[in-house]
Amino acid sequence: MTRCFRLYRSLGPLLLTPLAAWLWWRHYDGNVPLAAIAVGVPILHAYIVPGIGINVLKMWSFTTLPGRLLPRHGFVFGGATAILTLPLMGAPNPVAAATAVLATGLLVGAVLLAVNWIYDALALKYGILHVYNQPWARGEAPWSVAADYVVWFFGGFGLLYGGGLRLAEAELLTAPGLLKAAEIAVALVGATISVPTLLYIAASNIRHGHSGCRPIARREKPVSVP
Repeated sequence: MTRCFRLYRSLGPLLLTPLAAWLWWRHYDGNVPLAAIAVGVPILHAYIVPGIGINVLKMWSFTTLPGRLLPRHGFVFGGATAILTLPLMGAPNPVAAATAVLATGLLVGAVLLAVNWIYDALALKYGILHVYNQPWARGEAPWSVAADYVVWFFGGFGLLYGGGLRLAEAELLTAPGLLKAAEIAVALVGATISVPTLLYIAASNIRHGHSGCRPIARREKPVSVP
């Protein structure tokens, strides 16, 4: 399993990111601004959020590069996320009805939550990923450690990403423009960073009594003396 993770993180960016760009370009009939948003937003998100979590807050680390973000990490997450999201979007729609935006966001959020919960729990189990949160400090199982953050950082991201793409279609399907696309992308990246983070902090304060933004020391279990 460890070899599979390492192989995926080496070959994934090389294969999935170009494939995602091509598939989204075809999906939007050559509309480059929309395709760029679909692929670029998860890539940028996956550099900024883990970059802060690993390099600044020291909440996460990888075995292969302790204390540092993998240089290709954004493409590892971004390419796979863009491909997973594509079949969930359905036909492009220039009318951004509130129900369609919400339904798309919920569907994308649920799928990304499930997939990344499995991925992170397995990465934790096999020692590829380390997360120094409260469940980890209590010695809980990898599924519980991952559950502490996946709802917000993957489910919340997917909700905003999927709904944001639906809104972007209303703006760019009939009048594509690079400047407008850049403004939408910046707003969407900002939302996917700030909203899940604030929700995670609020949930952590309720559950654990702290923000969850600092590493928690693991307490060693006392050794019983016969």
